[in-house]
Amino acid sequence: MSAFGDLAYPADFPHFNYVNPDAPKGGVFSQIGPNRQYNQSFQTFNSLNSFILKGDAAQGMELTFATLMVRSGDEPDAMYGQAARSLRISDNRLTYRFTLRSEAKFHDGTPLTAHDVVWSLATLKDKGHPIITQLLRDFKGAEAPDDRTVVVRFAEKRGRDVPLFVAGLPIFSRAYYSKQPFDPSTLKIPLGSGAYKVGRFEAGHFIEFERVKDWWGTDLPVSRGQNNFDVVRFEYYRDREVGFEGFTAKSYLFREEFTSRTWATRYDFPAFKNGRVKRAVLPDDTPSGAQGWFMNMRRPQFKDLRLREVLIDAFDFEWTNKNIMYGSYDRTVSVFQNSPMMAQGKPDAAQLALLEPFRGKLPDEVFGEPYVPPVTDGSGQDRRWLRRGAQLLSDAGFALKGRKRVMPGGKPITIEFLLDEPTFTPHHLPYIKNLATLGIDATLRVVDPVQYRARVDSFDFDITVERFSFSATPGDSLRTYFSSATAATKGSQNLAGVADPAVDALVDIIIAAKTRAELTTACQALDRVIRAGRYWIPHWYKASHWIAFWDVFGHPAAKPRYFRGIPETWWYDRDKAAKLEQRG
Repeated sequence: MSAFGDLAYPADFPHFNYVNPDAPKGGVFSQIGPNRQYNQSFQTFNSLNSFILKGDAAQGMELTFATLMVRSGDEPDAMYGQAARSLRISDNRLTYRFTLRSEAKFHDGTPLTAHDVVWSLATLKDKGHPIITQLLRDFKGAEAPDDRTVVVRFAEKRGRDVPLFVAGLPIFSRAYYSKQPFDPSTLKIPLGSGAYKVGRFEAGHFIEFERVKDWWGTDLPVSRGQNNFDVVRFEYYRDREVGFEGFTAKSYLFREEFTSRTWATRYDFPAFKNGRVKRAVLPDDTPSGAQGWFMNMRRPQFKDLRLREVLIDAFDFEWTNKNIMYGSYDRTVSVFQNSPMMAQGKPDAAQLALLEPFRGKLPDEVFGEPYVPPVTDGSGQDRRWLRRGAQLLSDAGFALKGRKRVMPGGKPITIEFLLDEPTFTPHHLPYIKNLATLGIDATLRVVDPVQYRARVDSFDFDITVERFSFSATPGDSLRTYFSSATAATKGSQNLAGVADPAVDALVDIIIAAKTRAELTTACQALDRVIRAGRYWIPHWYKASHWIAFWDVFGHPAAKPRYFRGIPETWWYDRDKAAKLEQRG
């Protein structure tokens, strides 16, 4: 299935086009995890339950659970059966009937049944992470007429991507959780059904996932040529510099580089010079999203849009990019950066038709050119924009008393930037200096990852750095970032606290879009409204992945368009590994 019914593969396809179906099995893949989901942390872990709010879960836990269907990496949103052998959708598209594969089973050998699926969906909606419960809003319930049939019901006007989300959720063992609660933060290894199971781990340091040698799904079309490593290992470092040194010492084998200074200056160690470590740049065709400083509008100092605009103007991206990031990035301007959904120029007739009902309730700017952050002279303190900022603050009633800006009630404007690791410190300090020029008292606070997650989940921050991106077919997930309902939901991704009826209405229109053209138009309209709200201080992006690896891997000629495809499609090359040892 897919959002709009378009599928690239026929019913009898043997494997995805971007894999090597004959890839050998074996070896180890180790990395610092490049992404996280739900309550997972980049820097530590103290739990193996990654589907609840409590705790900091280990990355990679999703490897241990089967799902009804899995995504294709070379299509925007298409899914094909894993635990589900077939799917029938009712004419009104509100009832989905999945038939399960008889061979599906859990790691202890017990069968995976429809009753497990029903229990999993109900439990995730009731006790899952707030992001999950929000995305299951239009999931009404599921029944199991027999062991192999799951009937899933959705609400009328349900989000277009809700069935896709449901089909990709983990399947838990009902029998296993009848003997212990589902929702504690725990280091007890859960019973899974996926291609991997939890192996060795040391909380906060590393976790290994061992390939299940007799996994029931190995020869499925969606699995051939994938899950090739005997062990997939995630390493944890509190400091990026130490993490890089670990890579040079071969403490782990693969690294995606996120620090431009390191990419530009640090790859001069012996193993790189003699070819034992390779580098590559992979294209990233997915929407690049919206990294930036997010202002918590639940705090009184950020209520005024003019102050938020001043904070955007005070950041000198051009200086930062040149002097700190080696000119490696482009400026982010849109929440749909690097995609057709990004608004450009004046709205066309289709966009205006969506925006006109809100004329007078939205800034006039929404009906013209979309907002773009200023381009500075790159000096680090562009006086033109600082003077403009000072005037805006005065016009908004933020008077200058002594050298401090005060709010209309007389309280000084104070801002604490919250971080969980020091890498971004050089990016903050010049920015804080510019804010001081305007009379704004800003400070930087770095806390440990556990405290950081707790504070962000409870919205106990002024400004923090976050990066989010959407799929090529965004839908119900937009609610978790922008809807009024999630502005007050702890653990949601609506960090700024966006609560705007126009945004809510446009998100509903996006979710209800019947064609990709309608979807794109509605996203462009939403982008204009979000950008006009000045909710975040945009950072930067690059439409590529910087990767480095010890030369012990084989991989297909091309990556899937919408995934990095690593480690899923790579494999351990024993010949390369033997040569590497000889050269070492």
